[in-house]
Amino acid sequence: LLDLCLRVDLSDFETIDVCGTGGDGKDTFNISTLAAFVVAGAGYKVAKHGNYGVSSSCGSSNVMEYLGYAFTNEEDKLKRQLDASGFCMMHAPLFHPAMKNVAPIRRELGVKTFFNMLGPLVNPSFPQNQMVGVYSLEVARLYNYLFQQETSARFSIIHSLDGYDEVSLTGKVKSYRPGGEKLLEPADWGLQPVRPEEISGGKIVQEAAALFLSVLKNEGTPAQTRVVLANAAAAIQVFEKKPLTVCVEKARKSLLSGKAYAALKKAIELSKGNYK
Repeated sequence: LLDLCLRVDLSDFETIDVCGTGGDGKDTFNISTLAAFVVAGAGYKVAKHGNYGVSSSCGSSNVMEYLGYAFTNEEDKLKRQLDASGFCMMHAPLFHPAMKNVAPIRRELGVKTFFNMLGPLVNPSFPQNQMVGVYSLEVARLYNYLFQQETSARFSIIHSLDGYDEVSLTGKVKSYRPGGEKLLEPADWGLQPVRPEEISGGKIVQEAAALFLSVLKNEGTPAQTRVVLANAAAAIQVFEKKPLTVCVEKARKSLLSGKAYAALKKAIELSKGNYK
């Protein structure tokens, strides 16, 4: 797929992709996409690869499109967004024409497939850093092996042992990084655990988008906020050799200051060609 994709060169920036494989069947809200904006608001550059939901109600592309973000595969436009807002999004169908005939079949099946596993591996901008949530330990180990083959790779692979493809704060989390693997708990982030029902998402795109905005405006529930901060902190730690608790505070500052929400607004504005 990488050989066939439309590549974009964003190497002028030190970027990270913050994403999950999906396919965990948990129907959480758009945690990784929200975390991406918190990371951008903290001063890092996020080059996100995303798509419409298949095994979930609303994927990252569904919500971003509903909020007014205009997808593009033009390199210059993506660079402008990244430079000015700290965020750009690459909507997978615009970069992987070879997948065109597969998409309708995936939608009809409505369950996780091999292509869930591929998604985070085929970011067309080849980001230098990645924070990936995966739906099973087997996939986590496979990703760890693949990323270890890239000697310069900086990454964090996350799997919550109760089945979430993100840091759910509902229990223990397996983490794989270049220095090895760890078993983490919510306390490692300095955060209280949450209950599964507290992080479920909108069943339709309107609800998902409303929840998305409420969290970025710092109007989400304490549980929603904690889980977004935890995932943003895991991504920030890819850049920073600091404890997760320190990275949580960086993420919290991004959210409380309004910088995370400002990154979203700026990215949407720039995606429409408003460069002033």
